[in-house]
Amino acid sequence: MTGFDTRAIRAGSEPDPLTGAVVPPIHLTTTFRQDFPGELLAGFEYARCANPTRTALQDALAALEGGVAAYSFASGMAAEDAFFRAVLRPGDHVVMGLDAYGGTYRMFASVYAPMGITNTPVDFGDLAGLDALLGSTPARVVRIETPSNPIMSIVDVAAVAQIAHRHGALVLVDNTFATPALQRPFELGADVIVHSTTKYLGGHSDVLGGAVIVNSQELGDQVYNMQNWLGAVSSPFDAYLTLRGIKTLGVRMERHSRNAMALAQSIVAHPAVETVYYPGLETHAGHDVAARQMSAFGGMMSVTLRGGQDAARLLTTRTELFILAPSLGGVESLIEWPAGMTHTSVEGTPLAVPHNLVRIAVGIETESDLVDDLTQALDSL
Repeated sequence: MTGFDTRAIRAGSEPDPLTGAVVPPIHLTTTFRQDFPGELLAGFEYARCANPTRTALQDALAALEGGVAAYSFASGMAAEDAFFRAVLRPGDHVVMGLDAYGGTYRMFASVYAPMGITNTPVDFGDLAGLDALLGSTPARVVRIETPSNPIMSIVDVAAVAQIAHRHGALVLVDNTFATPALQRPFELGADVIVHSTTKYLGGHSDVLGGAVIVNSQELGDQVYNMQNWLGAVSSPFDAYLTLRGIKTLGVRMERHSRNAMALAQSIVAHPAVETVYYPGLETHAGHDVAARQMSAFGGMMSVTLRGGQDAARLLTTRTELFILAPSLGGVESLIEWPAGMTHTSVEGTPLAVPHNLVRIAVGIETESDLVDDLTQALDSL
């Protein structure tokens, strides 16, 4: 299976060998019968250790990203935490982007820092600065988001990975915004990929989940141990919902990307708008890199408004189709004010989000309806 859409539909979803059911069943059992102590019938013993429905999802995730193995968790934060717990030890250092996701920064500042694990936020556009930093302060992991949340910064994964590997660091890429439909981090040099599967992979705003995908079995064994020992696994029903969502990922990302491009182009010159952050625009600082390492530009964008914080907050209440809510990646369009919602944890830090910034998750509704709605909302400011 070489085509992306074929893998999305078929990987992990072969017909049930017992009944012939085309859709694999949801295995709600917590335990599995053994014919003899320690002899497992099909590799399953207890649901925290492994479950057939979760295994099907993990097989699909590994196939989509081109990884050796994948591990499905109860949330994106649980997935990241399991990976970092697997590889970090007191005294280790992590490098992340200046606009890393606020929840990840909070995890490092509030959970890992007391354990003696440090981090440095950096501008990944300054490759010479990154090289110098890693030379003077060795890092265990370099963590990349591209596009980033919510500034939509683009990181040259291949260039950063080359520098990181030269200094002995692992490279982790959060591929949540782009998804494997649009971006292939392993092919660019990543060692680990993480997802909030709650977002585009699930795709319908009805399932919470996360994933870690690795390109070496050694790393996979370490992550599996954390998954098994600590138990933050996805439930069978959540695994089923995510697997169902993945089947339409390719076509959904095409529509998300097309709608977002149309929306960005329609408002870029609006008098209420200061800047549109969308990598599909040629004016975006990371456009050339994004065009090189992505097949399309995705459904996420942000805008800053000339009217400041008040205008940003007001805009989120003036739309009719765009729902004021956190999260992203569902078929419906959402709008939010990061400084007061999803990114409050980074207020007062180098990762702080501009107060006049609004994040928009562009759904797959009719393109002209979305353009008309956001335009009228901007006109009302």
